[in-house]
Order: sequence, then structure tokens, then C-alpha cells
Amino acid sequence: MLTPDQVIATHKTNVETFFGLTHKAFEGVEKVIELNLQAAKTALSEVAETTQAALSVKDAQELVALNAGLLQPSAEKVAAYGRHLYEITSATNAEVVKVAESKMAELQAKFAALVDSASKNAPAGTENAVALMKSAIAAANNAFETAQKAAKQAVDVAEANLQAVTTSAVKASQQVAQVAPKSVKRTVAAA
Repeated sequence: MLTPDQVIATHKTNVETFFGLTHKAFEGVEKVIELNLQAAKTALSEVAETTQAALSVKDAQELVALNAGLLQPSAEKVAAYGRHLYEITSATNAEVVKVAESKMAELQAKFAALVDSASKNAPAGTENAVALMKSAIAAANNAFETAQKAAKQAVDVAEANLQAVTTSAVKASQQVAQVAPKSVKRTVAAA
């Protein structure tokens, strides 16, 4: 049986955990807001510069070169924004997972202690039922650990894929930025 002091201590721990997780979530949200504000400021500044540059263009070739020159940095900035956003969400998620794993381990230990205590006080002839209960607990723990490992592997694969896609997109934008001005020169020369 749990004493009132144990119940109060458990509730206190749960409330502290809840507010700790809430604080971490808000930190993540604050970081995303800061990232978005910085991206908006940068975009506004770049739009002003691009507008000024577009207004000073004298012919179609300069306009195409200007557009091609904007493509590569834009792709790189979008990729960088995506990486920063992923890092923020990944770090916040890691904190939540860390707390959840800690609490799960704590609960597993308490439940195992409860089963051990109950098995010591169980009437004679219930050894098979106790062994079955312990086996079920061990199987559930193994299943949980397997699921955790699979989830971590999935996150690692997703990170690798994100990096590969980002690298490919940036390289493609660099190639387009290099080819576009040459193609315009040939088109203008042919006309």
C-alpha cells in the first residue's frame, strides 16, 4: 500500500516533470520564432536589394543573369533554414525522449519491485503464475527497447536522407546558376 506521503511525492514529481517538459517545449518554440524572425528580416533585406538590382537592369541578358544569380543563394538559404529548423526540433524532441525514457525506466523498476514484493507474499502454489507474470514483464520490456532502437534508427536514416536531399538541391541550383547565363548569351547572340 502506498502511504499518503508517497502519493504526494509521486504527484509532486509528476508535476515537476510536466512543467520541465513544458519549459523545454517553450524553449523550442522560442528558438523557432527567433529563426523565423531572422529569416523574415533577411528575406526583406534581400528583396529590397534584388528590387534595386532589377530596376537597374538594362537588357534581357542582365535580367536572366540576375535571376540565375539569385537561384543558388536562395536554395542554399532554404537548405540552411531547413537544417536549423530540424536541429531545433530534433534537440527539443531529444529532451522529451530523454525524460520519457527516464520515467519509463523508473516505472519499470517500480513495477518489477512491486511484482517481486507480491511474489514473496504470494500463497504457495502460485509460483507458475508469478513466473508467467515476470516473463510477460520481461517480454514487454524487450519489446519497448526494440521499439526504441527502431525509432532511433529511423531518425538516423531520416537525418541522412535530409542531408543528402539538401546537398543535391544545392548542387542542382549551383549547376542551373552556372548554365543559365551561358544559355542566354547563346540565345541573344543567335537573335
